[in-house]
Amino acid sequence: MRADDRGDDAVQAYVDAIDAEHRPLFDRLHGLIVAACPEATIRISYGIPTYEVAGRRLYLGIWQHGVSLYGWGADRDGGFLERHPDLRHGKGTIRIRPADAVDLTDDDLTSLIHAALAP
Repeated sequence: MRADDRGDDAVQAYVDAIDAEHRPLFDRLHGLIVAACPEATIRISYGIPTYEVAGRRLYLGIWQHGVSLYGWGADRDGGFLERHPDLRHGKGTIRIRPADAVDLTDDDLTSLIHAALAP
């Protein structure tokens, strides 16, 4: 991701600071979000990249073991947590380790993204 493509300098600084171990998974999710919602704006909010479409937000952040998604809402996960209940971490948080991502299809992740950001 380059700041002049989709986000601002703060987003680019966040991305540039991602540890190499987690960067491929972050890039995969970022790419899926941008492909699913090309109209999304990207900025830093609560210290992490935030994708917004028509007032709906999806946050994508790094944690020590992988990536986390926040802001999707229990009623807007596209059935993702029903299919992957072990990835739920508390209310409103999905945590994905690189090993978990191996079993997640792009279609499965895209259904979550569409549900989270659909107006």
